[in-house]
Amino acid sequence: MSSPVTTLAQPSVPSAGSAPRLRTPRRHGPRRPRRSVLLTVLTGLVLLYSLVPLAWLIISATKTQEGLAHSFGLWFNGDFALWDNIRETFTYSDGVFTRWLLNTVLYVVVGAGGATLLAILGGYALAKFKFPGKRAVFAVVIGAVAVPGTALAVPTFLMFSKMGLTDTPWSVIIPSLISPFGLYLMWVFASEAVPDELLEAARIDGAGELRTFFQVVLPLLAPGIVTVSLFTMVATWNNYFLPLIMLKDPDWYPLTLGLNSWNAQAATAGGTPVFNLVITGSLITILPLIAAFLLLQKYWQSGLAAGSVKE
Repeated sequence: MSSPVTTLAQPSVPSAGSAPRLRTPRRHGPRRPRRSVLLTVLTGLVLLYSLVPLAWLIISATKTQEGLAHSFGLWFNGDFALWDNIRETFTYSDGVFTRWLLNTVLYVVVGAGGATLLAILGGYALAKFKFPGKRAVFAVVIGAVAVPGTALAVPTFLMFSKMGLTDTPWSVIIPSLISPFGLYLMWVFASEAVPDELLEAARIDGAGELRTFFQVVLPLLAPGIVTVSLFTMVATWNNYFLPLIMLKDPDWYPLTLGLNSWNAQAATAGGTPVFNLVITGSLITILPLIAAFLLLQKYWQSGLAAGSVKE
């Protein structure tokens, strides 16, 4: 009985003139993120909530005092009075708005600038140097971040009144020099952005601590410095409660307190309402903040994202 013959398939051999055919692996592109209708709606509501007040401010700044009372808030009036309002804002009451603007710039440059400098020095020292009591300092910084500034306003006023510093620019500048959140932010940023090996290499090459700090550390801390600067600048620029309890002389008012005094004129006996100037002054007040965020947006975003990705 004959056994079945098993036939084996021979592999095909390419001819001499043809190249071997290789199977191309299928490449899977990145998956497109799923769209969430709920998230889109919520984002649109937040955007609307943020832009409607700004739109109202811009539109209202183009109206006269009478136009504000006889027109719809989110639409323009017949008379475009923006340039007249700006000119009257800077000339009203002997040009006191310009004095308030310069006061605010002074408080921001000295107060917020000093707070940023102290946060840089303190954050770098806490991140890269070892010393006794470091854990206690960390606990104090975290506790200071949790305490709101308004809770410290009255004790600060009592202390400054005994020192004779109330109703002076120093009563606003000195408290602004302390920024626990800025210190904590620079501490975390310096821990991730400045490698210990780079500091050791600089010291081995003979660089002192000051030279290492200014030539090696500061360029690496640039995104964090911009972020802290923006936070401290906005906090000082919008500071209202501390100047309210510290200052009595209108010549030292910042913009926030000065515009509030103009707004309160309508409630006083014989006072003249100047709501169009208050609105125009508010628009002028926010323009430097918008410009700062737009110009420093790249550094600010990279500073916030530092340390979010683990190597």
